[in-house]
Amino acid sequence: MRMAFLNVPVASKEASKAFFSALGFAPNPQFESDDTACIVIEENIFVLVHEPSRWKDFLHSESAPAGTTEYVLALSADSRQECDDLVAKALANGGSVYGPATDLGFTYGTSFRDPDGHVWEVSWMDLAAAAEAGSIGEPA
Repeated sequence: MRMAFLNVPVASKEASKAFFSALGFAPNPQFESDDTACIVIEENIFVLVHEPSRWKDFLHSESAPAGTTEYVLALSADSRQECDDLVAKALANGGSVYGPATDLGFTYGTSFRDPDGHVWEVSWMDLAAAAEAGSIGEPA
């Protein structure tokens, strides 16, 4: 089975571990070092948070300037409520609002910035209703 490792720069691996633990994600010490921590999002999906001293070792170009959005990390949720709950936990633990929630009936999404400014989108979709609305193909 394939594994996914999302690598992101952070000011402090310990602060990032505390933030993601408050959201319900567990650290994985197997991939941790003095300047990197590993957060388990799902069984085979991990976020590696790197302090500046380690982050520079990953780059072959300049890092994105502070205050810009280089990418959006998107997570699925099992319900609208789970979307809102995760964002509420993020906001209560040092995250900030990124944009307004979007509600199209068959899909719902909301987002937040983590304490280091990375954008996380959380969305739920009723696949059958989305297919019926013509927004996606028929479920497999």
